[in-house]
Amino acid sequence: MSLTLNIDPARVARARELAGRIVDQVQPFIERHTTTAIERAVVRLFGVEGKGPDDVPLANLLVESLQDGGGLDRGAAYWLANACKQTGRTPRQVAEAVAGGELDLMQLPRLPQEEIRAEAERLARMALDRIRQNRRTREELIGRYGERPAPWLYLIVATGNIYEDVVQAQNAARQGADVIAVIRSTAQSLLDYVPEGPTTEGFGGTFATQENFRIMRRALDEVGAELGRYIRLTNYASGLCMPEIAALGALERLDMMLSDSMYGILFRDINPKRTLIDQHFARMIQAEAGIIINTGEDNYLTTSDAYEAAHTVLASQFINEQFAHRSGMPDSQIGLGHAFEMDPSLEDGLLYEMADALLSRTCFPNAPLKYMPPTRHMTGDIFMGHVMDAMFNLTSVATGQQIHLVGILTEAIHTPYLHDRFLALENAKYVINYARHFTEEFQVRPGGRIERRASEVLERTLGLLEQIAERGLFQAIADGVFAGIRRPADGGKGLDGVLARGEGYLNPFYDLCLKGGGGR
Repeated sequence: MSLTLNIDPARVARARELAGRIVDQVQPFIERHTTTAIERAVVRLFGVEGKGPDDVPLANLLVESLQDGGGLDRGAAYWLANACKQTGRTPRQVAEAVAGGELDLMQLPRLPQEEIRAEAERLARMALDRIRQNRRTREELIGRYGERPAPWLYLIVATGNIYEDVVQAQNAARQGADVIAVIRSTAQSLLDYVPEGPTTEGFGGTFATQENFRIMRRALDEVGAELGRYIRLTNYASGLCMPEIAALGALERLDMMLSDSMYGILFRDINPKRTLIDQHFARMIQAEAGIIINTGEDNYLTTSDAYEAAHTVLASQFINEQFAHRSGMPDSQIGLGHAFEMDPSLEDGLLYEMADALLSRTCFPNAPLKYMPPTRHMTGDIFMGHVMDAMFNLTSVATGQQIHLVGILTEAIHTPYLHDRFLALENAKYVINYARHFTEEFQVRPGGRIERRASEVLERTLGLLEQIAERGLFQAIADGVFAGIRRPADGGKGLDGVLARGEGYLNPFYDLCLKGGGGR
């Protein structure tokens, strides 16, 4: 049980209403457009895996052929279903024929629209059946082993080699980690394709590929059986391939994915239009898969002061929540991000950190909040860093966080060694166990520093949401409202992959997922 915070529920409701209005201004634009990444995601969900000439993924070759032929605005599902129905081939066989130059999808005779739609829905239902079976498998394993109490300890591996990642991930689980996050190779978010097969040469992380997902899922299931508990797997779906990687995560039973509507825009300069369209489809598939998304508001505090900019984090959390709801995602899967990032020299900083963390927990009581450790003010002094991480651990258990990214004492020095992770886990386990029911003996003093700070941040959040609702989200992003970074609506990478949906556009997943046509 965590501390409780007394704030005006009407002000929270007002913030949620404003965020809904902001998202509703953007949603019609999202629903009128598709992207090359969404169409590749559909192709992959239909079962297309592998690569063609020059090691180019089959999904890219197929979608590029439709884009070059001017037919992509009808949706890849339309052309692929038409070809499968007429030729009797599987989607992968059709893609291989396209890659080999023996089949032009747009030159085939077109069956009646209802026949094409029926075939597309058949292929989509096969994918959804697999995704839902993965969800049932997860639920069965968790039911068998039970759940450890929150916060779940979330640990990163980042060797660049999937097989080395497996060794580190299994050892981390044995040392107490509940969630393993496989960091992607540097700048993979800027690649407009998903590599194929297992990879061993990433830089600063390991490439997100379908085969790598399979390898790590298998490894965590093995160690989970050994330990008698379910180990969750996380990877990143942000960037130019957000919907594709989300689809692969759903197909290979990932449990969490970093899937943010703002992170790629602000920190990777992905075009805002592309990102907001992509996140809608990605989260729709993740909702079906029972995947908990992680949003990236914590990153705002790496470029903005945590004391002064806390309201931008809360405003973004409200907006991210509304985007997720539009994709059919329940609160139980919306892992909104925030961070313990105030200057350690700030007097009463711990009280302000607790106020901000409690405010997020109070505003989003059913969300599995993801709490990030100190990074900005880590200096390489490992002793001071270990103390800062301990204060973060105390704040996390005191304020009821659910997903706790373990702070590493060597942050700002190097990619952590195994013993660095061991010490970090020991710190977290000690503090969380030692202070498990600590806050049941205390209450937040009415009118005290914590309550005043939380009320002030909430009021500033309302003011910011009012401004964004007035000017529109695209303009607010262009004006640098979040993290002090300006991103114009028509700038950045990937805008050439955005296209208006044409007449007869077909993507069966929208109806089967959002309108309940597929059943869960």
